[in-house]
Amino acid sequence: MSCNFHPTPESVPPPNVQYQLQLPKDIPVYRHPLNPLSFLLRAAQIHPTKLALSHPDVPHPVYYTYSVFTQRVQNLAYALIQAGIEPGDRVAIIAPNSPVIAEAHHGVIAARAVICPINTRLTVPEVAYILEHSGAKLIIVDYEYARLVSGAKVPVIISNDTGRAGDPYETFLTNGRIFSQERGWAGLAWETDEDAASSLCYTSGTTGRPKGVITTLRGSYLAAIANAYDTRIHPESVYLWILPMFHACGWTYPWALTMAFASQITLRTVNPKLIWNHLLNSGVTHYCGAPTVQISLVSAPEARKVPRPVTAIIAGSAPTAQLLGELEGKGISVVHVYGLTETYGPFTACYAQDSWKKLSLDERARKYARQGFAFLTSEPARVVYPPKEGDPLDAELKDVPADGKTVGEIVMRGNIAMKEYFKDPAATAKAFRGGHFGSGDLAVMHPDGYIAIQDRSKDIIISGGENASSLAIEQELAAHPDILEVSVVARPHPKWGERPMAFVILKTQAAPKWKGKHADFEADLKRHAKTRLPGFACPEWVSVVEELPKTSTGKIQKVALRKIVAKL
Repeated sequence: MSCNFHPTPESVPPPNVQYQLQLPKDIPVYRHPLNPLSFLLRAAQIHPTKLALSHPDVPHPVYYTYSVFTQRVQNLAYALIQAGIEPGDRVAIIAPNSPVIAEAHHGVIAARAVICPINTRLTVPEVAYILEHSGAKLIIVDYEYARLVSGAKVPVIISNDTGRAGDPYETFLTNGRIFSQERGWAGLAWETDEDAASSLCYTSGTTGRPKGVITTLRGSYLAAIANAYDTRIHPESVYLWILPMFHACGWTYPWALTMAFASQITLRTVNPKLIWNHLLNSGVTHYCGAPTVQISLVSAPEARKVPRPVTAIIAGSAPTAQLLGELEGKGISVVHVYGLTETYGPFTACYAQDSWKKLSLDERARKYARQGFAFLTSEPARVVYPPKEGDPLDAELKDVPADGKTVGEIVMRGNIAMKEYFKDPAATAKAFRGGHFGSGDLAVMHPDGYIAIQDRSKDIIISGGENASSLAIEQELAAHPDILEVSVVARPHPKWGERPMAFVILKTQAAPKWKGKHADFEADLKRHAKTRLPGFACPEWVSVVEELPKTSTGKIQKVALRKIVAKL
C-alpha cells in the first residue's frame, strides 16, 4: 500500500467501531437472514488493516484497508438514506471498475436499496430506457460517463475518481458520515427478508428491449460463496478486475472477495500492458475474462511466464486448445465456467479430473470446453427436451439421454436462479417453464454427467437438414496455426438453406504471409476444416477482418455479424 496516500478523515472509522446492524427481536434464534453485506463487516472485524482495494493506475491512486473501505460503505449507506432512498428503491451506478462501483455493491444494500449497475457502453437512449424502466431514484455516475445521464430527472452524484476532498462523490460520503451522527452500523437496520431484491441487472437486449433481472440477497450470498470456493479464492488471493463490475454484478465477485478476505485491484480499462504489469508485479492470483480477452493477453508483447500460479476464470465461450496451451505455458490455469445474468453469472464449472493431465492438449481442451456441473449452492443442472409449440408452461420436463448426442436445453433452479424479470410477469412465467429457468442454450449430456453446450438456439446452423454447432466449428477452425480469433454464423445458401461463414482475425505474425492473398488463406482454411469437420459444417465463406464486434465483457456479438451477412 502506498505510504503517500491518506484517505479522507471521514473514511477513517472511529475507535472501538462495532460491526453489528440492528436486528429485529422477532428473528428466531436458529436463523439469520442471509446478506452478502455480512462478508464485508466480518472482514473489517477480523482483518481491519489488510488491504481491501487498490486503484493504482489513475492520476489519483487510492488504497483502502478493510476498515477504511467498510467505513466508506457505511458513509454511502447513510448518504443514500439522507437523500431519501427507502428500502426497495433502485440506485443506478454507471462506472468502470473503480472504488465507487465496488463501494456501491455494498453501500446500496446496506441502505436496504437495490443496486442497478448499468453498462458504460450503452447509448444515451438505452441508458434512458433502463433508468425509466428501473425507476431509479438516484444515480451515481463516473465523470467519464456523466454525458449518459445529462437529462436525468433524479439526483445525480458524480464521482471524479479521486478519493480526495472536493470530489462530488467524496462530499456525498462526507455528508453521509455527518448525517449518521456517529450512530455507526447500529444505526442501520438489517434487511430481515433475505428474498428481498439485492440487484437489478439488465440483459444485453440483442433481440429487443433488455430485461431487468431481479436477484436476491440470499442468492447473492450463496453465489458469492460458490464462486470463491470453486475458484479457490482465499485470504492471500489478489483479484484483478478485468470483468466489468456492471456485468451481472461482476458475477458476485464484489462479495466473493470480501467473503474470502481477499485483496482486489481495480482497472478502469482492459489494457493488456497494465494487466501484465499487475500479473508480473502485483501478486495477482485470479482474474475473470472471456476467451477474446485472454487471447489479447497471451498475444501482448509483455506476455511471459508469471512468477506465481494464476487462475483465469473463463466464460462466454470455451477456451480453444491453442489458448489453453498458451495460458498454461505462462503459468495460468483455467477454470471454465458458464452462466447468465439470470443465474448471478456463473452457475456451472467444468471440474477438472486428475486423469485429464495425461491427455494430449487437444484432448484436454475438448474436456475443458464442456460446461460441466452446477455449483455447490445450486440444484443440479439438467438438459431437457425443448418445449413443443402449444405445450403448457407447467408441462413436466423430460431429460435427454446422457449419450453425448441428443440435444436439449440447459435448465436450472434453486438458490442462484433469478427471482423474476422486473415488471414482466409474462416473461418470468415463460422463463420458468416446468418449474426451472430455461437458459435457451442447446446442449448434450455426456455419459460422465458433464454438460456440453452445442450452441445458442439462434446460433445453430441448419445446413441441408443437418444441425451444425457454430461453437464446435469455431473450436476446430481455431486450431489453424495462423488464426488469432474466429467467429462463425449462418449465411443463406441457395441449395443447402444455410452454410457457415467464418470471420477470422489473423495472428500478427501471420498477417504478412497472407497479405493480398485472402483467397489463398480461405482455401487453406477450408482444407484444414475438411480434416476436422463434416462437410456440412465446413465454412462456405471466409472473411479476414481486422476486428470482431464485442460486448463490454469481450464476448463476440454474433448478432452484429449476422447483420453484416444479411447485407451480402
